[in-house]
Amino acid sequence: MEKIIEKAAVLIEALPYIQSFQKKIVVVKLGGSAMTSPDCVEGVLRDVVFMEAVKMKPVVVHGGGDAISLRMKEAGIVPRFREGLRVTDPGTIGIVEEVLSEINGRLKDQIEELGGRAESLSTRDDNVIKARKHMPLLPGPAGSSRTADIGFVGEVERIDAAAITRITRRDRVPVIAPLGRDEEGQVYNINGDLAAGAIAAALKAEKLVFLTDVEGIMTKSDQPGQQQLLSTLTGEEIIQLLDEGVIAGGMIPKVKAGLHALEGGVKKIHIIDGRVKHSLLLEIFTDKGIGTEIVG
Repeated sequence: MEKIIEKAAVLIEALPYIQSFQKKIVVVKLGGSAMTSPDCVEGVLRDVVFMEAVKMKPVVVHGGGDAISLRMKEAGIVPRFREGLRVTDPGTIGIVEEVLSEINGRLKDQIEELGGRAESLSTRDDNVIKARKHMPLLPGPAGSSRTADIGFVGEVERIDAAAITRITRRDRVPVIAPLGRDEEGQVYNINGDLAAGAIAAALKAEKLVFLTDVEGIMTKSDQPGQQQLLSTLTGEEIIQLLDEGVIAGGMIPKVKAGLHALEGGVKKIHIIDGRVKHSLLLEIFTDKGIGTEIVG
């Protein structure tokens, strides 16, 4: 009986959140180790189906970097990166599009197998990301910097928000691959975090949630185990932590995408560990939550 009462208490705790988030859009970026573990993927998608069932409007944006690198190695192509950005030459962009389209279709099918309803959005279907070529400014000799051509890597020019909302209004989950096309039809590989941020901003989403393979944003420490989770941060504090080097590596595009989303009208950004069972539901539907939240 006690366990049953505990379950009821959990539902009561979740009730006000369920009520307040009905019909609200939540963009979920699935990446990191959560993409490589079948159990993690199934757990996250089950949470997404729950969100849909209680009349929320989840939108899934996914990555696929590890799968792309593996497919490239199988094809005898050595993955190359410049300042953390994948060099995407003519031989690589075909592999990128193929792998991301496969992942996209698989996620859509899994959502439906779990009892939800979903629709794929990738360049092989109705692409919703309008892109242009990205020419990053990279360090040069003697402290100089210069633009670099890293191939078919794109940046978001515009999001077709109407195409996405048409799907959410039919109570289906849009599953979006981070691929874009320009006016000439050229396909570009886009950083999944930045794509998710642009999509959340275009949709004026209630929340943008990054599911990754770390707890969240941590304090800086040279001693293992001495770092502490920063549970709530403002946009100004994020900028300060970037300047101080506390936020580094793969966390940089997430927080930059989050800042862009906040500027675009998104209410909150969450960075959570997708390896934790039901981390998505814990963050959205409980008082305490997990991970790091970023507010305006």
